[in-house]
Amino acid sequence: MYENRREIMPDVFLTYLPARKFKTSRLTLNLVTGLDRATASANALLPAVLSRGTMRHPDMESLSAAMDTLYGATVDSVVRKKGERQCIGFAAGFIDDAFTPHGEKLLEPVAELMGEMLLEPVTRNGSFLAEYVDSEKANLIDAIRSLRNDKRDWAEIRLMQEMCAGEPYSILRLGDEESAGRLSHHALYRHSGALLAGSRVEVIYCGSAEQQRVEDAVLSALAALPRGAAAPLPAMEQLPPRETPRMVTEAMDVNQGKLSLGYRCTTEDVPAMILANLIFGGTSNSKLFLNVREKLSLCYYASSNYVRSKGILTVSSGIESADYQRALDEILHQLQEVRDGHWEPWELEGARSTMRSALASLPDSQGALENYCLGQAATGQSEDPETMQRLLDQVTPERIQAAAQSVTLDTVYFLHGKEDA
Repeated sequence: MYENRREIMPDVFLTYLPARKFKTSRLTLNLVTGLDRATASANALLPAVLSRGTMRHPDMESLSAAMDTLYGATVDSVVRKKGERQCIGFAAGFIDDAFTPHGEKLLEPVAELMGEMLLEPVTRNGSFLAEYVDSEKANLIDAIRSLRNDKRDWAEIRLMQEMCAGEPYSILRLGDEESAGRLSHHALYRHSGALLAGSRVEVIYCGSAEQQRVEDAVLSALAALPRGAAAPLPAMEQLPPRETPRMVTEAMDVNQGKLSLGYRCTTEDVPAMILANLIFGGTSNSKLFLNVREKLSLCYYASSNYVRSKGILTVSSGIESADYQRALDEILHQLQEVRDGHWEPWELEGARSTMRSALASLPDSQGALENYCLGQAATGQSEDPETMQRLLDQVTPERIQAAAQSVTLDTVYFLHGKEDA
C-alpha cells in the first residue's frame, strides 16, 4: 500500500488506493498540523467556513447546484485527531467513472471544486464573511458543549485531560469553547493563510482511475496552493508513568458511574502490545468482558483500548458507584493475569482472529481504508494491513507477557452521580 504514497509537491503527499469493486470514488484532502491549544479551535472552524461558499459559488445553494451537476457528488468538511496531530479538510464522494451514465469523468471536476473551496473561498473586503464565520462558530461551540451529553465518552475525555495535562494529546479535536468564542472572521482569515502555507497536505484517493490521472487532477486543483517553509511536525510524546497513580473523582447528573483508567506502556513491541490489549479488554472474549462484566457482574460494560502513537492503554467501564472499589480491584487483577501469562490458547487465538478480521475487512470500506491510511501517515507509521498481520502472526506468548509487564497505571478517573458524593 505505502509504495503508492509519494510527494507530488513540496509537503504534499498523494496516497493512491486502486479499487474497482466500488461504484463510487473517494478523494480526501487533509491539512495535517500539530495539536496546539492556541490554534485547535481555529483549525476546526476553518473547513466548515470554507464549505459555505467559493468566489464562483458564493453560497451553499450555489455549491449544492454545482455538485448536482456532478451527479450528486458530495464534499464534506472533516476534522480528525490522529495521535497528537489535527487533520482538517474535505472528503469527497462521487460516482466512479466506470458507472457514470454517459462515461463522464468526474474525478477532475470534483478535485477542481475541492481546490476551489480550499484556495478560493468567498471573501469580502479581504476577509471571510462575518455572517458565515459567526454561524459556523456557533455550530462549533454547540458541538463542543454536546460532548458532555455522552457520559461514557466524556469520562474518557476527562481521563485524557487529567492524565495528559500539558501534552498536546489532551486537546480535543474541536478545540475548546473559550478559544472558539474569541475567533473573529478577520483572525480566522489570517490564520488560514498561515495554515495553508505551513501545513503538510495528505491527499488520499480510492477508486478506479489510473494513478497518473489522479496525480494530474490533484496537481491542477492545488496549483495555487501557497508553499512556505513548513514547520516540522513535533515528535510524538511518550512519557513515563507517574510514580504514584493519580486518583480523580468528579460528580455529574449521572445514574451510572463511569470508571476510566489510564496506563502508560513503555514497550516498543507494538504487535505484542496490540494482542495483550485484545486479551485484556479489546474484544467480547477478553478478560474484562468475560470476568468483570459477565462472571462477576461488576460492570455494565468494560473494555480497553491501546493508542500506539502515545503508548497509552485506557480502560472504560460503567459501574454502580457502590461497586467502585471491587470493580477497580478486579480490573487491576485481570491486567495482572495478562502480565503473568495466565490465559488460555483460545484467548490468544481469539485476539489474533479479531485483528485478522479487522485488517482483512479494511479494503471493503473506502472510508475505513482512507481513515487507516491517514492515521498511519499522520502519526509516522508505515505498516500496511498485510504487513501488520504478518507481524501479529509472529508474536509469541512470551512477547505478549513482556509487553503487558511494561504497562503501568498512571491515572484513575471516576465520574459518579451527585447523590453519591
